[in-house]
Amino acid sequence: MRGGDRDHIGSLEKGLAVIAAFSASHPRLTLAQAARKTGLTRATVRRHLLTLEALGFAESDEQHYWLTPRVLRLGYAYLSSTPLPKIAQPILDEIGERTKEVASLAILDGAEVVFLGHSSTRRFVAASTSVGLRLPAYCTALGRAILAHRPEADVERLLANVELRRFTPHTKIAPDEIRAAIAQARSLGYSVSDEELEIGLRSIAIPVANSRSQVQLGLAVSLHAAHMTGDEMIRDILPELRAGRAILETMI
Repeated sequence: MRGGDRDHIGSLEKGLAVIAAFSASHPRLTLAQAARKTGLTRATVRRHLLTLEALGFAESDEQHYWLTPRVLRLGYAYLSSTPLPKIAQPILDEIGERTKEVASLAILDGAEVVFLGHSSTRRFVAASTSVGLRLPAYCTALGRAILAHRPEADVERLLANVELRRFTPHTKIAPDEIRAAIAQARSLGYSVSDEELEIGLRSIAIPVANSRSQVQLGLAVSLHAAHMTGDEMIRDILPELRAGRAILETMI
């Protein structure tokens, strides 16, 4: 939490921290769990949760709290105020059409990647088709492709503060393994995640730079492992991602 800034509203920061404590892996939280995840006192968390409940952003059963669909208004406010998803959509659709797989655009937000768009495709890949979905950066192709272009201090901060959870037997959770995977992504210019997030799911991703050569975005294609091997993804899908990136980078 920040302090010492007269223009900084601490209560707003705490309220947003409480909202951010909920996730796909923790959709329902007790006061104690929310306090532990946010670093706030139980009394503070209780006040914020009761306020969110009164405003319709949360519900409870007197023991657990969970967010309501009204929270989507906050995400929609971002999506409707930035032209990026609209700019990227035709590019995602073209990649999806040419590969017959799911193409996605995501942005790095702290220790997670947030999906901003995906191709309009008939195929469904569970872990990669929801706009607004947040996934850990350390074990996703998108996350590692973007982290490869971030300062080393950012990577070390992420490794020190994030829970390195093993989602599948293939998930890299040793810090040295993750550093090596990020270094490999930096060297190769792309990253592959092979069933690290979900059994049967493979992804390949590349970084996307803006007009100031800053990298915060990534393009990826995700598919069922039975459709294609990692080597086949590099051979057949990587060129399509690079072609899409070449167009996108002239527009952002």
